[in-house]
Amino acid sequence: MKKKLIRITTVPMSLAGLLKGQLRFMSQYFEVIGISSSGQGLLKEIETWEDIQSIPVEMTRKITPIKDLIAVYKLYKIFKKEQPFIVHTHTPKAGTLGMLAAKWAGVPHRLHTIAGLPLVETSGPKRLLLNIVEKITYKCATKIYPNSNGLKEIILEHKFTSKTKLKVLGNGSSNGIDTSYYDTLMVSDKNKKDLKEQLGIKPNDFVFLFVGRVVTDKGINELIDAFIHISKTCAHTKLLLVGPYETHMDPLKGKTMETIKTHKNIIAVGWQNDVRPYFAISNILVFPSYREGFPNVVLQAGAMKLPCIVTNINGCNEIVSEPDNGIIIPVKNTGALRSAMETMYRMPTEERKIMGETSRKKIVAKFEQQFVWNEILGEYTQL
Repeated sequence: MKKKLIRITTVPMSLAGLLKGQLRFMSQYFEVIGISSSGQGLLKEIETWEDIQSIPVEMTRKITPIKDLIAVYKLYKIFKKEQPFIVHTHTPKAGTLGMLAAKWAGVPHRLHTIAGLPLVETSGPKRLLLNIVEKITYKCATKIYPNSNGLKEIILEHKFTSKTKLKVLGNGSSNGIDTSYYDTLMVSDKNKKDLKEQLGIKPNDFVFLFVGRVVTDKGINELIDAFIHISKTCAHTKLLLVGPYETHMDPLKGKTMETIKTHKNIIAVGWQNDVRPYFAISNILVFPSYREGFPNVVLQAGAMKLPCIVTNINGCNEIVSEPDNGIIIPVKNTGALRSAMETMYRMPTEERKIMGETSRKKIVAKFEQQFVWNEILGEYTQL
């Protein structure tokens, strides 16, 4: 009889994206239950995609004490009924609520993966509260998995938990990357030509690409400022933004929003189910994020043979090594970002091509999805 494994994220989009394919893989070895907010039926769809059981528990990404207590109680009841061998949580709120409930319910193995620390960009009373909550999460867990080595160092620096509780699995990443899916061969020349025509990108245009949430924490204000200058000094440049806005969580400056809407060389296409064609028509990924765990976007870009400009933060600086496959710049530095973009623009095509080839080789060697899954499975089976 298979032991029970419960995996939890705050919202189902995280369960679908962060752990895509992994739950189905683990169900060969465990009875897997996925828990998340219902998300207008998305949780049920995940149940079908991943061939697992799912249970909805409403959770919020904000600080909502009453709703949080209700969620903890519901999780506790589920754990007492299901008697799981492992509860493994992802995302900050699911981690706190899930680890608390699992501790109280007596779950033997309580695992939490850290894929970023939003609190590092917070200050004042809210920061103090988030520090306390983080320590509670780690206290209730039996094992903590930072998904990058840099994140592990930040956790130790802030004294959130002891070194003995921490472990980075494999080379980092929560789910690895399917390099057979993220492959330039999967996008035809016709698809690329059609997409360029649709977006108004000419054959001789140089395309800078950003993929992710279009929010302040991702460095979008700096990116837009840098591109305004680039578009004046570097001919035939376009900036392609792929991803949703989150005006209720982390809005951009009003001036930035206005520039995105009105600048003739900035193209914002919103959320896309398949980002591969956008990588395929671009020259460089620009990812000036303030904080990350282990950014999937940079893995995807590397697998699609794109050189990357990234900030010097954990995760990013473990995927990109300068000058092999990209340029690393300081956080929140518009001047450095502009300089890096100009450097990439003026670099000979053959040099950029070699960078892109190096990127893919590195991703295949260190972050292939099956390798990451096997590392996680190995951790489970030795418990």
